[in-house]
Amino acid sequence: MLEHGGRLRAACRQYTAGGERPLSDWLDLSTGINPSGYPVPAIDPACWRCLPEEDDGLEAAAAAYYGSEQLLALPGSQAAIQLLPALFPPVVVTCITPIYEEHPQAWERAGHRLRRLENASLTRAVSVATPVIVLCNPGNPTGTTLPRTAVLDAAGQLQRRGGWLVVDEAFGDADPENCVSALAGRPEAPNLIALRSLGKFFGLAGARVGFVFAAADKLARLREAIGPWPLSGPARAVAQQALADRAWHGRTRRQLRGASARLAALVAPFGEISGTALFATIATPNAASLFAHLAGQAILLRHFPALGLLRCGLPGSEAEWQRLAGALATWTP
Repeated sequence: MLEHGGRLRAACRQYTAGGERPLSDWLDLSTGINPSGYPVPAIDPACWRCLPEEDDGLEAAAAAYYGSEQLLALPGSQAAIQLLPALFPPVVVTCITPIYEEHPQAWERAGHRLRRLENASLTRAVSVATPVIVLCNPGNPTGTTLPRTAVLDAAGQLQRRGGWLVVDEAFGDADPENCVSALAGRPEAPNLIALRSLGKFFGLAGARVGFVFAAADKLARLREAIGPWPLSGPARAVAQQALADRAWHGRTRRQLRGASARLAALVAPFGEISGTALFATIATPNAASLFAHLAGQAILLRHFPALGLLRCGLPGSEAEWQRLAGALATWTP
């Protein structure tokens, strides 16, 4: 099992000597999840008593939000990451890295040969001429964003030689115009597979709701592989309301633009900064020292030791912003 953001209890045991600082005192900025996520409404108690039904309106709400009916609901995009490689015969797969490491691990486990292209351009990845290319857009953990036109052009080039492009858009909701989900699997891009999630922008990571967009035959095989009732009834009910709340979407995108700019300015003195609306990534040779300093003050970031990167999510209140700023101010290299 790979390590991910969160794991707050483990951090508390490791960095709080004797465990004298309770878990509730920790500030978890390690995940990139919106700290001001969708306000979960009251739901019909029948959701807990009845088996989930797929004609309850969730797929229709998702199609309206994402711009495509060519979709399958899954228990988080993680499910698609694990199942997709089995839909392809063993091939050479190119991953543009750094990447969310579950992707390369899943392809290798399924018997594919992996080719990592470190910090490569999409043009370079296409030129390598492997049958499948996998990337995150925006990048995770780097936050690097490729323009929609470049992604669709790459999909077109791959299609002409029978190749496939898999794009993980887990952090794409803050800038939906740059996403390609609406075209994935449709005549315009039949070889494009896109993944979306309600965990990040919507802040509903605990609901485990995601979607995959792909050609009909791929969706049918995924549906068969995942089995019945992949989403719980309560998760379906909450996701449907979240996807349909256009006023909340617009308000949240405006709020995230301001918050991400504030975060980037706050951490700018500590290294080279990249990121998305939901996190800032700091490239610094002092990543380990800064991470340990903040953890010692019960502030958890995500450390990528092999990359010299720290990923910092958004504080959720003014008190948390001030706490992060104060902790950063007391660090010395």
